[in-house]
Amino acid sequence: MAIQNLLQGKTATYFTLGCKLNFAETASIAQRLQQYGVRKANKGEVADICIVNTCSVTEVADHKCRQSIHRLIKQNPGAYVVVTGCYAELKPQEIASTPGVSLVVGTKDKGSLIDKILENFTSHGHAGKPIDTATGNDSKPVKQFFPSCSRGDRTRYFLKVQDGCNYFCTYCTIPFARGRSRNGSIASLIEQAQEVAAEGGKEIVITGVNIGDFGRSTGETFLDLIRALDKVDGIERYRISSIEPNLLTEEIIDFCAGSRHFMPHFHIPLQSGSDRVLQLMHRHYDTTLFRSRIDYIRNVMPDAFIGVDVIVGTRGETQELFDESLQFIDSLPITQLHVFSYSERPGTKALEIPHTVTPQEKHERSQQIISISERKLKTFYQSQIGSIRPVLFEHAPKGKPMHGFTDNYIRVETQNDFKMDNKIANVKLGKFNTKGDALEATEILAF
Repeated sequence: MAIQNLLQGKTATYFTLGCKLNFAETASIAQRLQQYGVRKANKGEVADICIVNTCSVTEVADHKCRQSIHRLIKQNPGAYVVVTGCYAELKPQEIASTPGVSLVVGTKDKGSLIDKILENFTSHGHAGKPIDTATGNDSKPVKQFFPSCSRGDRTRYFLKVQDGCNYFCTYCTIPFARGRSRNGSIASLIEQAQEVAAEGGKEIVITGVNIGDFGRSTGETFLDLIRALDKVDGIERYRISSIEPNLLTEEIIDFCAGSRHFMPHFHIPLQSGSDRVLQLMHRHYDTTLFRSRIDYIRNVMPDAFIGVDVIVGTRGETQELFDESLQFIDSLPITQLHVFSYSERPGTKALEIPHTVTPQEKHERSQQIISISERKLKTFYQSQIGSIRPVLFEHAPKGKPMHGFTDNYIRVETQNDFKMDNKIANVKLGKFNTKGDALEATEILAF
């Protein structure tokens, strides 16, 4: 039986955990299966195929992955269950031994995932025994770049431009799970952006594991990439996802400040405000460099949204070093903090560092950082009340308020009007809404 006929009319359900990069990759997997006649299962419908794209950044992430796999198997009896992603790369045998799992494909083989599904589905059907295609011990370097672009809605797309990382921070498993840094060519990424524009997409978020390291496999640079993307007709907005402070050059910041399409919005991982902890982490910068980047952004883009990642409770983070970090973080003119509790990962160098932090201490430290974040975010929103900013509005169900984001990433709420769906309008920003998670649009000036 032809493969096309075998899959024609089958249904699939997709579940993604972890980063935006995973969501972009899942969207590409779904698009390719659709080409073989596989449609997305409706809510409550038992699917023929289940795809689980996993994360393994923490032990909590591993636990969530296991829960999700078991839940999907229970909800879709007899389905062909495929588990891929970082957890599948690092612990394939653990997943392959789970009753009901049909195929395990690690990140090294994610680019050929569809071929493996077709081959195994053809040979064994739903009853095929688990096939472990990710050994987790394969030292062969990953050279293939698996292109992907999330098309979850018409408003915002996530374009993967880079994968893998060469940094080997002591707490991190990403280089083991995703391999070394590699990227698509600028020409191929421009084609994908043009496809987004043709579909009516207005905003693209540039994603990757270490996007500032773009160009390792093509001899190009991240600055070359954003200059080329800026020229694509039809795309109104670009946002740069997480970028390392040592790779976020003044030249990149200046380009974004002068660009009509690149938004005044940055997300920069700090991880710790203590130079000693940054050294223990093997990060590629110190607090002096980090502050210089933040100050430079504020100088050329005073209203920019600046999000910052912080990890609390890493090995070696004594109370004294945490207090030092807390003081540094509080002094930064940033907008919001994303706080993560350190989780020990097997095989990482961090396990060799003396002094561990108790779970209770991690929780208390997280709450202190979150408190700073809430205060800074509220202050930033308040500073924008009364200003006029462009908002890209998103579709909302009938009877529900419509929301959108300003260029500098402030969430805005207004009455539902289908004519504004996926449209950019100049809006006068008013007070906080009743939930306190958005500013009200007091006046729609033009769209």
